[in-house]
Amino acid sequence: MIAKIARKECTEMWRDGRFRWAAGMVFLLLVAALLLGWQHHAKISSEHKTAQEISRRQWLEQGEKNPHSAAHHSIFAFKPLAPLALADSGVDPFAGVAVWLEAHKQNEAVYSPARDATSAGRFGQLTAATVLQVLIPLIIILLTFGAFAVEREQGTLRHALSMGVTRRQLAFGKVTGVALALGVLLAPAALLGAFVLALSNESAAFSSPLPRLFLLVLIYLAYFAVFLTVALAVSALAGSSRLALVALLAFWSVNLILPRLATEVSKSIYPTPSALEFQSAVARDMREGIDGHNPYDQRGEQLKQKLLAEYKVKSVQELPINFAGVALQAGEEYGSEVYDRRYGELWAAYENQHRLHTFAGIAAPLAVVRSLSMSLAGSDWHHHRHFAEAAEVYRRMLVKRMNDEVTYNSVSRDYDKNTRGRELYEQVPDFSYQPPALVFVADNQNLAFELVMIWLIGGAFTLLWAIKRMKMDAKDF
Repeated sequence: MIAKIARKECTEMWRDGRFRWAAGMVFLLLVAALLLGWQHHAKISSEHKTAQEISRRQWLEQGEKNPHSAAHHSIFAFKPLAPLALADSGVDPFAGVAVWLEAHKQNEAVYSPARDATSAGRFGQLTAATVLQVLIPLIIILLTFGAFAVEREQGTLRHALSMGVTRRQLAFGKVTGVALALGVLLAPAALLGAFVLALSNESAAFSSPLPRLFLLVLIYLAYFAVFLTVALAVSALAGSSRLALVALLAFWSVNLILPRLATEVSKSIYPTPSALEFQSAVARDMREGIDGHNPYDQRGEQLKQKLLAEYKVKSVQELPINFAGVALQAGEEYGSEVYDRRYGELWAAYENQHRLHTFAGIAAPLAVVRSLSMSLAGSDWHHHRHFAEAAEVYRRMLVKRMNDEVTYNSVSRDYDKNTRGRELYEQVPDFSYQPPALVFVADNQNLAFELVMIWLIGGAFTLLWAIKRMKMDAKDF
């Protein structure tokens, strides 16, 4: 019986010209978004690879100079694009694509594509994620708002139930029918997406994206199921099809507005410093010491006295190592403590903002799905932080290698005469970024996964409760 009801629902929807036109337009937008994402992904990936090679070549060919000066010349670290970012670009257009790695400073990522975008481009990009998150739920609403309400208005609902069809069978049949109609729309797009993904996965840094893709598909199916069950429940309870449509469009609108509102509220509750404020705080800590203790001159004198006592000499000239290199590395390590503290505060603020935004998913499932979609695509702020921290580890290794050369292998105390060349630079390996595994998503998105399950289970129980309370005739309201 459920199969017959599903076939009837699917056939009626497919015969409806409005559904064919709407589905056709959404399908074309989805295909266009995938193809544009693929083209953009291939172009940017190629540019990043070329730029990384040029930066490496410039590092090796910078000529002979003092090793610490070479550390100031340094190198760029470019963030590779995750394969699934072609479907959901997340924060990538806003977070910057490269980090300049130099001595004494931990720089933020620069060259944000959003800053170079035109005024029209700043309104947002057409991505497959946008189509799936915004337009598909609207299609579901337009397909299902009258599923029970219209039949009740036409008097066919009581007739159907009088033929021995139970309320649950009718509800499950309608769910299956709408799902089949959506499958006609989404299945070809999913196959195209898998094909495009297979062509774009050229980066050796990334393992197979299939596990992430599989989980991402499940998340979107759960998202669609939430809208489907909620829409059918409203149709079953509403006094008229018009009231059902208005209520569901209101739910859809709130679903779009609330995540944006939550973002603004989270920024207000957990503010972050401007770039100028951040750098001023770092400079103050460097100069005066963390929390105002152990200022710069005092730290330098303590280091000198410690070395003199350790090597049992009376002056730095008698040391068997170059004091300049030791002082440079000590300053670098102290700077790392300062940056770790300040960036730790910044990352904590971002984490609090993220959690508050995720909590908006209690009332708007889009907030949860958007967060999970970006995370699984490898384009959320957690993945950006992972890259930034990997680049910082590389920076500290590079600077320490140059400072150690000054400390232990100086042939002269004269800064300008103590020079090295390509042979030293080649001892520093090329920057190679290893993205996090799938478990990284689970560790950072546990609340979002829980809210998806709550919405999915809640939607199913709401539908079952609604069909029990469903009236048979319009006059009953």
